[in-house]
Amino acid sequence: MQAPSGGGPFAARVTAAAAMLLADIARASASTWPEASGIAAQAESLHDRTSPLADLSAQVYAEALDAEGGDYELGRAYAKAAEPPLRIAEAAADVAELAAYIAEHADPTRRADAVGAGLVAAGCAHAAAELVAVNLTVAANDERVRRANLLAEEAARTAQAARATRE
Repeated sequence: MQAPSGGGPFAARVTAAAAMLLADIARASASTWPEASGIAAQAESLHDRTSPLADLSAQVYAEALDAEGGDYELGRAYAKAAEPPLRIAEAAADVAELAAYIAEHADPTRRADAVGAGLVAAGCAHAAAELVAVNLTVAANDERVRRANLLAEEAARTAQAARATRE
């Protein structure tokens, strides 16, 4: 089965992969970090939450492209297409936050991997926010666009803060 293409599915798959990397890092830190197994489970939960968004994003965007009718019907179809990327941005921001926590507490030899996962997740949050904005282009002041942008900005700040602590 071919993976769905497009920016939304890509951002979902990469966010899910970053979450699994974090789970691996946490598990590898279990001998020195008492919280490791719980944190690994949290990362796996983020993976499981994000993975289905790849197919969902592709499906609703294809439906928007095929939508017929007047402005109202088209607007509803594209508003629906903005929902999965918003959920991807939310998940990516959560992955970035978890990455910063793991970078601080996990095995120091895996710190750079955790920071990398956070930076990648932040990039995915920005990509997803862009998709939300594009799908809601007729409503530039839409709360969903603002929320997606805030999530992306927070993910970037979190990832950069984790990166800055390497000294």
